[in-house]
Amino acid sequence: MRTHLTPDQVTTIALPKPTEGVAARIAVLIPCYNEVVAIRSVVSGFRGALPNADVYVYDNNSIDGTVAAAHSAGAIVRHESLQGKGHVVRRMFADVEADIYVLVDGDGTYDPDMAPAMIARMCTNGLDMIIGKRISQEAAAYRPGHQMGNRLLTGLVRFVFGDGVSDLLSGYRIFSRRFVKSFPALASGFEIETELTVHALELRMPLDEVPTKYRARQEGGYSKLRTISDGARILRTILVLMKEERPLPFFSACALVFLLLGLAGGIPVVLHYLRTGLVPRLPTAVLASGLVLLSFISLSLGLILDSVTLGRREMKRLMYLMIPGINARSHPHDS
Repeated sequence: MRTHLTPDQVTTIALPKPTEGVAARIAVLIPCYNEVVAIRSVVSGFRGALPNADVYVYDNNSIDGTVAAAHSAGAIVRHESLQGKGHVVRRMFADVEADIYVLVDGDGTYDPDMAPAMIARMCTNGLDMIIGKRISQEAAAYRPGHQMGNRLLTGLVRFVFGDGVSDLLSGYRIFSRRFVKSFPALASGFEIETELTVHALELRMPLDEVPTKYRARQEGGYSKLRTISDGARILRTILVLMKEERPLPFFSACALVFLLLGLAGGIPVVLHYLRTGLVPRLPTAVLASGLVLLSFISLSLGLILDSVTLGRREMKRLMYLMIPGINARSHPHDS
């Protein structure tokens, strides 16, 4: 059962260290594009909060000195040429080997000091994902338009895929190795957070949210998120994932729309035929018949694809279970 705590309360929780019994490998993954203003402080903050972790900065074609700043701060710098956060996350998950992964944006808006408590909670509760739920008192940090869009998209995901998250688009997350190595990243841009969330919800992974302070960007930094266009891409991703992961409800809804349109066009034609024995609007009758036929085809597709999706979900679950869980790695000698 999820507890609702303030960020200050979370940082003072006395939880067992994740490295008790065995040295857990921790990797901090920072995707970056033109973050020279903030990247030095982000790297330094996480190196201080997690001194035993490897801090990776994956540069995504920056032209402002981000690479040099990350190097000077002590990060391991690598590159991804395909533009977009989704491409960077896919490359990071494929390249980096660790037991615990901390994924955080390089803009300096998230609190590095929250990471130890979040990792400890993950290890103690055997979780596969923890989301840093953004809490901010600064108007400039979390713009009203972004808040509204996040609430709408989060609500849609909760309605379609089930309860579990309240901050869909948070860029501060901690994952187990089991999650990372079973995640089939397909997104190219900011819709990657949606894919990460739906992956966990679909496989019924144990997850949690921890409230974390969210700060305004440092002066000179700017957001790469385009509210309208990226919001539309995220909405499209949710609809595509619904088609892929919930085909029966998706195609049933399409079938209902086709059926209603067909009845709306066909009933007047049928009534006129019953009164006069004539069909004066033949194109309308043909169109209505086609729409009703499409309705039955759509419903049939939904039933067939629902069985296919069940098989795919079972295979993904088996792949997920083939990778040892966080407790198995952290406490291998437990009886």
